[in-house]
Amino acid sequence: MSDPLYRKELLRLAADAHGAGRLAQPKATGRAHNPTCGDKVTVYLVIELGRVSQIAQEAKACVLTQASASILGQNLRGATREDVEALHRRLSAMLEAVGPPPDAPFEAFGAFDAAIAYPGRHRCVLLPVDAVLAAFDASEASEPKTMGPER
Repeated sequence: MSDPLYRKELLRLAADAHGAGRLAQPKATGRAHNPTCGDKVTVYLVIELGRVSQIAQEAKACVLTQASASILGQNLRGATREDVEALHRRLSAMLEAVGPPPDAPFEAFGAFDAAIAYPGRHRCVLLPVDAVLAAFDASEASEPKTMGPER
């Protein structure tokens, strides 16, 4: 495959499928779907003290989405919701050619630089990040609400 969009580095990431599978007891699950191409990602997280301690993901998707999910599977441990939101902003800016690739530990997303020329594929790259944010949303929605002090 000589298409620059599918360089060896991305194919290798997709094939490695870091974090592929399910967690036995996830504390949060997030899903994202791209109706344009049919890609689907489900992310399973354990979040402790606001940080991801475990991640697993299932990507029924194209190589770009699988490679993106693999990067998260390899590097998301220790991340907070704010870290993931910052990653989404930085990755979006990179794909729109208005910013540099994300910093460590997510610098591998720089391999998606060829996707800049394919706006229709940006959603594929962002889909796993959207699923992680959905998992954080689910986690926050399931947390017991604490009441303030009684007066």
